[in-house]
Amino acid sequence: MCGIAGIIHRNGSSPIGDEMTSMLQAMKHRGPDSTGFALYGAPTAEWIMRVKLADANTERDFDFDERLARNRDQVQRRLHAMGARFEGVEELNPTTFDVRIAYDGDDLKGLVDQVEDVSRDAEVLSLGHSLEIVKDLGDAQTVSAAYHLDRFQGTHAIGHARMATESDVDISNAHPYWAYPFSDVAVVHNGQLTNYHGWRRRLERNGHRFQSECDSEIIAVYLAERMHDGLSLEDAMRQSMEDLDGVFTYICVTEDALGMAKDELAAKPLVLYESDEVVVLASEEIAIRRVIPREIDTYDPFEGEVMVWTR
Repeated sequence: MCGIAGIIHRNGSSPIGDEMTSMLQAMKHRGPDSTGFALYGAPTAEWIMRVKLADANTERDFDFDERLARNRDQVQRRLHAMGARFEGVEELNPTTFDVRIAYDGDDLKGLVDQVEDVSRDAEVLSLGHSLEIVKDLGDAQTVSAAYHLDRFQGTHAIGHARMATESDVDISNAHPYWAYPFSDVAVVHNGQLTNYHGWRRRLERNGHRFQSECDSEIIAVYLAERMHDGLSLEDAMRQSMEDLDGVFTYICVTEDALGMAKDELAAKPLVLYESDEVVVLASEEIAIRRVIPREIDTYDPFEGEVMVWTR
């Protein structure tokens, strides 16, 4: 079933971590297995790389401090060879940390590969100047508390409450998905792509790798590749309506925009509230009312509709 949500403040920032937590917790019944957030804070000069060292289901027989120190040295050497500078690391929990990198080049795939090649357990969850992806097992409140999302101030975000139906309950199959290796692009999705395997093969031939068997990851990379080729987010999403088959509703975010798309059957729900200050959308209206508690008018986007909002 799953639940998806998005919010964008058109001017200024807000406690976006708390807002998205409240929205996803209101839809806990739609997906109790894992919860994920793609949060956009103030842009930084450095690249922020979110790295996971082990999955929640993996037995960890190593000392984390020792492992982190060893990985840090290896990462630093590899990045230096690319002309990048290792600015530091922040431990978020025993399996997840942020690497901050100063880099003026455009080989983002190389940056990611250098980090992931250090350890077979390492997986980069996101890369960008604004984007930070958080996803883990449990409901929204559990994940938010573990990653201190109550401290996160930002401008826009998307989130996902997952009910596992076709893949394992683990972090790799949790949403949102970053569009490797493109910066600051992420997607959440409710539904199913029927031409998933065909598009995966095409994108893999273009040099992209995938960390999961989830079709949402395909959507993220598909959109980012088309934007890299010169399309706007809205045009890329409209093109996806022609190229992607299935029953789906998805939300995509970039550094300065949020967009939604519904397939022509419109079988997967999405409710929307829009004002001059904020746009909020979710699978159920109850989630919107957690952040806009006053009396409001909401509506359902039409079948085949694409809508994009920018800051």
